[in-house]
Amino acid sequence: MSKTRKILRILAKTYPEPETALTHESPFQLLVATILSAQCTDQRVNIITEKLFADYPTVWKMVTLPLPELEKYIRSAGLWQTKASNIKKTCQRLIEEHNGEVPADQRALMALPGVGRKTANVILANAFQIPAIAVDTHVLRVANRLGLANSKSPDHTEEQLMKIIPKKDWADAHHWLIFHGRKICKARKPLCHACPLRDLCPSSTALETDPQEE
Repeated sequence: MSKTRKILRILAKTYPEPETALTHESPFQLLVATILSAQCTDQRVNIITEKLFADYPTVWKMVTLPLPELEKYIRSAGLWQTKASNIKKTCQRLIEEHNGEVPADQRALMALPGVGRKTANVILANAFQIPAIAVDTHVLRVANRLGLANSKSPDHTEEQLMKIIPKKDWADAHHWLIFHGRKICKARKPLCHACPLRDLCPSSTALETDPQEE
């Protein structure tokens, strides 16, 4: 069995129910939540969208929300003015160009304001079950530490992961790497002593910290 397969098997066993932590009930809600999640925790986004989606659950309702009012809903998200503008413009574009539907196409998604490659891939994988790997900071860090990728670029890391991970596992692998980055392979103090991938990780010795320091 290859090293990659061993890593994926352990991650699948460690994180058996991989799905996005962003609360949503439709592709549109997931799109808005993912735009809000840039430089913001999922927990904070869920607090914001609980009220926002209760009052404006669809694109047809949210497009009627004046920009200053939308800003009030999302003010705690960080970069809220830019995000509010992008969400407002995206609502208008969805209605004008897609009959109010979120497109299940990467290029069409990336043409929407505030939607980059990572966000587009999150939507494809989670809203439409289309295989995609969204590379955020956790995926970038963990994939490179594990030796699954060798790049500081999210796009290049995505390309490298797509070559070695079976397509059917792309979406799940995205979540496995995120969860592992949040729970174990943290940015500053990775918990190498508690990592189920310790024996397979080329970075474990260099990164390992004393458990008593945690």
